[in-house]
Amino acid sequence: MKVSVIGAGYVGLVTGACLADKGIEVICVDKDPEKVRKINDGIPPIYEEGLGAILKKRIGNTICAATDLQGSVLDSDITMVAVGTPFDGKEIDLAQVKDVSAQIGRALKGKNGYHAVIVKSTVVPGTTDEVVLPILEEASGKRAGRDFGVGMNPEFLTEGQAVADFMKPDRIVLGANDEKTLSLLERLYDAFDGTPILKTNSKTAEMIKYASNAMLATQISFANELAGLCSALGGMDVVDVMKGVHLSGYLRPAAKDGSRVQAPISSFLEAGCGFGGSCLPKDVKALISHGEKAGTKMGLLNAVIDVNRRQLLEVVRLLGKHFASMNGIRVTVLGLSFKPDTDDMRESPAIPVIRDLLSRGAVVKVFDPVAIHEARKVFASDPLIYCETLEYALADTDAAILVTRWEQFNRVPEMLAKASPDAVFVDGRRMLDKRSFSRYEGIGL
Repeated sequence: MKVSVIGAGYVGLVTGACLADKGIEVICVDKDPEKVRKINDGIPPIYEEGLGAILKKRIGNTICAATDLQGSVLDSDITMVAVGTPFDGKEIDLAQVKDVSAQIGRALKGKNGYHAVIVKSTVVPGTTDEVVLPILEEASGKRAGRDFGVGMNPEFLTEGQAVADFMKPDRIVLGANDEKTLSLLERLYDAFDGTPILKTNSKTAEMIKYASNAMLATQISFANELAGLCSALGGMDVVDVMKGVHLSGYLRPAAKDGSRVQAPISSFLEAGCGFGGSCLPKDVKALISHGEKAGTKMGLLNAVIDVNRRQLLEVVRLLGKHFASMNGIRVTVLGLSFKPDTDDMRESPAIPVIRDLLSRGAVVKVFDPVAIHEARKVFASDPLIYCETLEYALADTDAAILVTRWEQFNRVPEMLAKASPDAVFVDGRRMLDKRSFSRYEGIGL
């Protein structure tokens, strides 16, 4: 079996590389020739733990990259669509999905034999059947279900641990409306023994992806709503409150030996400065919009977004308790990526925080272990001071704000005490011990 993956971004490249590591022949297709060149040289164009090792091991063996979409479709049995679906404020933008669907359809026109087209991109329920399928049929002159298959196989990858998530998945969801396509997908995932597999239709598979992300976003906003209440009432710390919640049997189920195991979902039930990234904000907003178009009020999810929007600037409000004016105040922002172990800054909480600080006249220094190069693109015209080391970032500063939970920041208490002992520390992730600082502010305290 040979697979072509259209789009070599986070989802497409990780999917292609991991399938290749399982012995599947893969062609990663991207319109960016520089990205294709890097992949064929074994250099991942994105920062993702473990991805470089797989490329070096498998490139030229079970995986290659190309710009030729038509040739790649003709040379494969399954084509996976993994292009971007950004949210424009009203709905997801399907321009890239539509464009590659038409290209795939034209390729299928001259192909003999059955070929499955599988959507990996996150798309609202109904897109695969009502948008992708008709385009494929029109461009190919063939019939779905008879001449080719169409399906949906959502991804459940967390950036920073996407390779591990793919290689050891907690579930595999296969969506299609014909048995032949479902059978092809089952064969594709033969190597993933023991993983629960759910077979359903494409529309349900699309909804499962959105429901999963909406649940995670809701957990985060729930914790942040409680943090706001703890701050308003006083005399308590949301960290202690959530520790008590985490001790629940629902979140610490018993293992076979009777010991308790902390459920991974607990990590989303922690207060902080809000969620970001390429998935949660976009997907929740897209689901709200899609639901409202169908005449369904999405009250809970609207509240999730409202809480998150307020939370993004809570760290600046806390800092303001210590300074009558931010003008000229030297502030160090620690962490730029939306989460640790990735260089992705899409919808990162650091972006509104930095822009708010700049608008108030603060002198802003920034540090991140891997995302500095991305920050230079995002803040190309802004007067930021980019720090190459944590030591430099913390030296001669009036305040430091922790935005991303990088492991390296465990060193901050000791380093800040030496470099800038009178600096205010604002913990936007409640990551560090409040007793380790002389001047401390934290979410939900």
